[in-house]
Amino acid sequence: MDVERFRDSPVGHVVRLAGIDGRTQRSYDHWAYVADQLAAEPSLQGATWRVVARAGHALGRLQQAGRQVPQPALLRRPTLRREAQSTSALEGTYAPLEDVLEAEASADDRSAELSEVLNYVDAAELGFAWVADGRPLTVGLLAELHATLVAGTTADTEDSGRLRRIPVAIGGRGDGLETSRFVPMPPGPALTAAVTDLVDWVERPPGDRDPVVAAAMAHYQFETLHPFNDGNGRLGRLLVVLQLLRQGVIDEPLLSVSPWFEQRRPKYQEHLAEVSATGDWDAWVSFFATGLEASATDTAQRVHDLLAVEQEYLHRVADAGLSGAVETIVRGLIAAPYVRVARLSEAIGRTYQATNTAVARLVELDVLRETPRGGRGRVFVATAVVEVLLRR
Repeated sequence: MDVERFRDSPVGHVVRLAGIDGRTQRSYDHWAYVADQLAAEPSLQGATWRVVARAGHALGRLQQAGRQVPQPALLRRPTLRREAQSTSALEGTYAPLEDVLEAEASADDRSAELSEVLNYVDAAELGFAWVADGRPLTVGLLAELHATLVAGTTADTEDSGRLRRIPVAIGGRGDGLETSRFVPMPPGPALTAAVTDLVDWVERPPGDRDPVVAAAMAHYQFETLHPFNDGNGRLGRLLVVLQLLRQGVIDEPLLSVSPWFEQRRPKYQEHLAEVSATGDWDAWVSFFATGLEASATDTAQRVHDLLAVEQEYLHRVADAGLSGAVETIVRGLIAAPYVRVARLSEAIGRTYQATNTAVARLVELDVLRETPRGGRGRVFVATAVVEVLLRR
């Protein structure tokens, strides 16, 4: 870490960090950055506030789109899986989105990468249920989310679900702290206090605080503290959605933020570091708000397009004079575009034969097609749904 860049920070300070790296058994003597507690909303330029306002309007349009859907949970499933795939890719864990969408229908063994991506789905659903119950965000929730996120992965150690007990380094050209891009604050009671302060700040009554600016500030703070050994990027971006839900900015977690940030990873990382170095919030808040605006607009459009696909499917079914199991299957395809007859039969409460016949009719109507990679058991896909979700 370039300590000189952060030595005169107006929003934090550097501290000496020395010891023995338990992983390499090499000694280190370097510096770490300790962020100050978040304070009131910073003074921002007019241009920044205009970007923040656009983000707020885009979130409002997404909110409205979600309220027009009779069963918004159906749209949450594909949106969440798209977010899971992208947020994991941003941290170096890649599984094709097709595999993520197909996972629940396929009987094949899952790769380590796919399992890790799907862990994010489980963690997010846990967080969404927590907020839906009206419960405040807590350090305990963050720990539980972390444990779920890393379950069964190489990061699933005795430190799963607990704040880190060792120093960590972010990025860099080697294994040592000295060559890293950034070194977050040391572990210990001060880190625990800092994470507690952050959660308390997020849960404070908003007053005149703008929710987009507050989300940008909280995301910066979480990533700068880097409270866990692994998974901080994914948890930090999940916290953005949870915070917006808690503040009532959105009713349903339909927002997918990571695809936009994934495409701009170097700028994303640099803007975070620049706040620590200079205390200038304008560039980061503007960048973050631009990402929220683009993400909300994109998600709202995908919601519209998915519903249009569903209506087209239903028209085909009606024109063919079909109903019953066929229609029931169609109404679930935007949530789960990959299906297997056996699991589908259980889901819709019909016999295997009746379900198989309904799937065959949907193949004839070009609603479903059999995939060439079905593995153990035939897998069918609603291609038009997947095309909307895969669109860049």
